[in-house]
Amino acid sequence: MRQPDKILPGVVLMLAFCMIAPLLDVSSKLASASIPVAQIVTARFIVQSALMLPVVLVMGLGLRIGGAALGQIALRALFLILSTYSFVAAISVMPVADALAIAFVEPFILLILGRFLFGDEVGPRRIAASLVGFAGALMVIQPSLAAFGLIALWPLGTAFFFAFYMLSTRAVAGYMHPVAMQFHTAWTGVALCLPVMLFSEGTGWAEFDPVWPVGLAWLWLFGVGFWGAVSHICMTYALKFAPSATLAPLHYLEIVSAVALGYWIFGDFPNALTWAGIGVIVASGLYIIHRERVTARQRLVTQSAGPGPHADQRPAEARGPVSDNA
Repeated sequence: MRQPDKILPGVVLMLAFCMIAPLLDVSSKLASASIPVAQIVTARFIVQSALMLPVVLVMGLGLRIGGAALGQIALRALFLILSTYSFVAAISVMPVADALAIAFVEPFILLILGRFLFGDEVGPRRIAASLVGFAGALMVIQPSLAAFGLIALWPLGTAFFFAFYMLSTRAVAGYMHPVAMQFHTAWTGVALCLPVMLFSEGTGWAEFDPVWPVGLAWLWLFGVGFWGAVSHICMTYALKFAPSATLAPLHYLEIVSAVALGYWIFGDFPNALTWAGIGVIVASGLYIIHRERVTARQRLVTQSAGPGPHADQRPAEARGPVSDNA
């Protein structure tokens, strides 16, 4: 059990993540003015793997990885590549805050996928909250669709692929240190992206054909990997100090940072309908977090009751799952 005096550092690190993560998005948007989207994604993994390597060595985590683990890491990297590509493709045209708000439907997708892929218990209240959250996303998409066309749907791809990325993380987290997991995901991402870049060279395909960066474009490409590495290290250690139930609500503060940076650097500010959609998404997400806490407490109470004189003596299968209808 985590000590109470460790909770505060976890919260501070999560707040740092919320402040830093949008800088990755800003760097991506600045780079997209002259660099193809796929090249930006590749640069993220190159820089991130280079930055994570000394961290892994200093921590003595080792560089070897088994064949089965490599397959799972490669799948995790593929989902992160697709998620990153979708988001960079979106923000190359859309405001960062609008794209991020739409991508925040990922917890709702993850909830549904967890139900069908892992049999996770999901009650009607959380399903209803997910539907409301999707409605909020549509409120953000609608004006963006009118302004930017079908590219406004790219953030939904980000949410979908990132949900699968989280599920693959769930499969690996049980036996691999999170820092090592980030490093192996990064270099595997390089191994997957570089052949695509080499094959695309000279094709004239705008999103893939690599170009030689000029001037500040080098800085923006470095920033994509640097801010990605720093923000995810902050989140990794935040989860080490504080429980995810405590940190999850803070994640929505990332939208505030994204709005502030988008307005300061690009002059983008969400309109009234977008703000309303953001509010609906955040409220729905916070409600789902609340329901997760409630059901977790109910399970804990049920398990701690034990075989006492007044406890239900039937097998767990007969008692059925903890209700999520309350």
